[in-house]
This record gives sequence, structure tokens and C-alpha cells, in this order.
Amino acid sequence: MKNRITELFDINYPIIQAGMVWCSGWRLASAVSNAGGLGIIGAGSMYPDVLRRHIVKCKAATTKPFAVNIPLLYPNVQEIMQILVEEEVQIVFTSAGNPASWTSFLKEKGIVVVHVIANSKFALKAEACGVDAIVAEGFEAGGHNGREETTTMCLLPMVCAAVNIPVIAAGGIGSGAAMLAAIALGAEGVQIGSAFAVAEESSAHLNFKESIVNAEEGDTRLRMKKLVPVRLLKNEFADKVAAAEASGANAETLVALLGRARAKLGMFEGDMAEGELEIGQVSAMLKEIRPAAVILDEIWKDFIVGIGKVKTFNI
Repeated sequence: MKNRITELFDINYPIIQAGMVWCSGWRLASAVSNAGGLGIIGAGSMYPDVLRRHIVKCKAATTKPFAVNIPLLYPNVQEIMQILVEEEVQIVFTSAGNPASWTSFLKEKGIVVVHVIANSKFALKAEACGVDAIVAEGFEAGGHNGREETTTMCLLPMVCAAVNIPVIAAGGIGSGAAMLAAIALGAEGVQIGSAFAVAEESSAHLNFKESIVNAEEGDTRLRMKKLVPVRLLKNEFADKVAAAEASGANAETLVALLGRARAKLGMFEGDMAEGELEIGQVSAMLKEIRPAAVILDEIWKDFIVGIGKVKTFNI
């Protein structure tokens, strides 16, 4: 399959692995890239020196293109940007911030820039800033989410109608059938997080991976809406957050409850009771821990099968 996304990233399949905190290290990124998709190193959970090491190791593990995801609210963002230039990273996904702040800098260095948005207003803003593509992420997604709570099925056609640059769909996509639906709604690629969070190469703790594959329908909720909305898997910490929100807790109380390194505690260190467990609604569909290449291959084959099913309609 060739389209603007595969040509932009020089990849075989328009399947992008999301840059998830505590899951998306060099092993996962290189495995996805080697399988023909676009792997992404998630810098949101890395100090600058750690990120540099992951970039170097990823280069050693693959000759294929890969990207780095940078939350623009990152406290060391200036140092991070310099590392990207020094290490000659070719593709950068930005999120959680204003694309106007760094897009021109990255573009001047010859870097392909993609920005993650959750509504049409910011899609237009990102396009005006000169990004090469955007990720339209719906309410179903894991981790930090849009305040509008717009689902992918609603968000995607609106964003595709608003902009002229390629759109990558994200949120609730963990199968080839979901990928086909996204393409039908105007996307030219898909970004997949949760399905790759449980890959063998994911840096997430085994306890977290097992909690994901054991999750059932309705086991995630969008929490922390008075701070930055985040989709969490049910556990004791999430219950505490729900109780605090139900009692009318203000932002300061939620910050105190969250504390420091809560996501690391759960997703990376494996505390399934008190850790912050960020994962998408599609977790209820994930039943195995498998190599990233197997996951990508299954999604692509399922996508092709889906095309065949659509062709059987007599119109």
C-alpha cells in the first residue's frame, strides 16, 4: 500500500506505533520499524540522557525509519530538541503543547514533523504551523486525552474535512477492521498504542501487560478531568481518584493524590494497586502478549481481509 503517509515516512505499511510513556523504548520502536511500520520512541518518560541512549540503540537495531515523540510541555524540551538534531532523528511527533513553539525549528533541520490533536481547531492550527501530518486522537485512546471527549469515529471525518495534510487516526484502533474503518473515514494511516503496549518488546512491566490482556469491557475510565484528562485502567488508585472527583475535589487535591512518578510505579515498576495505569478502551480486545512483528502482521492481514469483505457488497 502506498499513500502520502507511507511515502512521507518511507515505510511499507501505514501503521504507526504510538510513543507511549514507559512502554515505547528502543526495543519496541525498532521491532515495529523492522516489521514495516513506523516505530516511535516515547520521550515523555525519559530524561534527556536516557533518550539519547535509546536513540543510539534504536539506530543500531534497525536501518529503517523510526520517530521520537516529544510532549511539548516536557521540562527539558530545549535540551531534547538539541539531542534530536545531534542524533539526526528524521521524524518527530509532537504532542501536549503548542506546535508553533518548535515546528519551524525542526523543519529548518530537515525533520518531518507530525502533531497530535484532539479537535479540528487544533488540527487547523497545526497545519498552519507547517506540520507534515497530524494524528487525530479520539476519546477511546489511552493516556492523556482530549477534553471534548470526541470519539474517533466522530473526530476523524471532521478533521479530514478541515485540513489538507495527511491525517493519521488514533484511539480505539487495535485491529485491521478498525484500521479499515479509519481509512474509510479519511485517514491515511493509523497510530496504535494499546495493542503494542502488550508486545513482548514493550518496556512495560509484565504485571501491567497481564492486567491489560485480562481487562474486560468497561475496565477503563477517563479521569483527572480537572487536570489533564487521562484514561486509566481500574485499580485501587483509580478508585481513589473516582471517589475524590465524586466528592468535588479540586485540582490541587488531585495533584496531591497523584503525587510523583505514579505512572512509572504502575506501568514500569508493576504496582497494580497504587500505580497509574494508562491504557485505551481497546484493551478489552487484547488477549495475548506477542512479538510486535506478529501484532503488526495480524493487523495488516486483517485489514486486507476486511477490504475483501467490503468488496462483496453488491451496490
